[in-house]
Amino acid sequence: MRVGVIGSGSVARKYIPHMQRLNIPRQRVDIAVVCDTDERQWDEARQKYALNSFTADYREVVADAGIDLVLVLTSMQQHGEIAHAALEAGKHVLVEKPMAMTLPEAAELVKLAERSPGFLLCAPHVVLSPTYQAIWQQLQLGAIGKILSARGFYGWSGPYWGPWYYRTGGGPMFDLGVYNVTTLTGLIGPARRIMAMSGIAIPERIIDGEKITVATDDNAQLLLDFGDTCYAVVTTGFTIQRYKVPGIELYGAAGTIQMIGEDWAPAGYEMWQNSAGCWQTYEDQSNWPWTDGIRHMIECIETGIAPAITPEHAYHVLEIMLKSMESGRSGQAIPIESTFTPPRFDGASTLGPGAHLIHDPGAEA
Repeated sequence: MRVGVIGSGSVARKYIPHMQRLNIPRQRVDIAVVCDTDERQWDEARQKYALNSFTADYREVVADAGIDLVLVLTSMQQHGEIAHAALEAGKHVLVEKPMAMTLPEAAELVKLAERSPGFLLCAPHVVLSPTYQAIWQQLQLGAIGKILSARGFYGWSGPYWGPWYYRTGGGPMFDLGVYNVTTLTGLIGPARRIMAMSGIAIPERIIDGEKITVATDDNAQLLLDFGDTCYAVVTTGFTIQRYKVPGIELYGAAGTIQMIGEDWAPAGYEMWQNSAGCWQTYEDQSNWPWTDGIRHMIECIETGIAPAITPEHAYHVLEIMLKSMESGRSGQAIPIESTFTPPRFDGASTLGPGAHLIHDPGAEA
């Protein structure tokens, strides 16, 4: 399978090695071309990954009849335009989060994906982790009863490189909060209403050694209404120095599930059941990579089975994020109009053996 990579920055430096690992024990992926407008990135890709075909124009990648799959790993503001062009050209497309900057742009991608011969897979890929699927299975089994409330948390002090993170179309909502919103909607279902507080907490920052003016919100609290008196809170921002809390928490009528680690790098979960009267630990030793969408996409192309993460789910997440910023400005709760069918993982493991049976917790699976 011939792949064109558009964007060769920090995100590509995770995807490219992952693709090269997929060629063991058999050749599955040929990284045919890398596109980046910054030609300095070409040297690193050439030296580090032994790649030798480069271009500065993404249209050349999209127009190449020999390219099967296009990865859109550029700055967020370019995602929708490039993904649209690649789908129109009949390519399979994996686009990093978010899928687009506006709802009309995203809606066009959803429609285009319906009639395109290529699959559209939108990051983040959190639903693919063994931890996520184990938690999903526990919820299906009714392990903690009806979900009544939930919480997501992901933030840090913010990138000190790439001024586009702080321009319109950037910010922690699209970069970080997207993970929690994807996870919570995947596990609980579509949200019906959003209310949020969002704003610019640090108006000036030093980025790439220069002072810049922050033009997009860098601090946010979201309150999601899932209907039937089920609510979730998401905390995100480029305003958080350190924290020691689970990335995801689910509170049911008969128990609690807390993810171990972040939802983009989970290491299992802890579960309290009233019936058991104790915390139970289920560790995930898979070292699951957040770039796992590329493995999933290649398997989908090989088998002809559509990806587990649908464009409709990505659209729903984008609507929540955009309307959270609107709510932050207006102070009003805003209905969420879109919906989607959450992915199912029937037969997924609940993880095991127990933590006490793992001889070397530091070893890779």
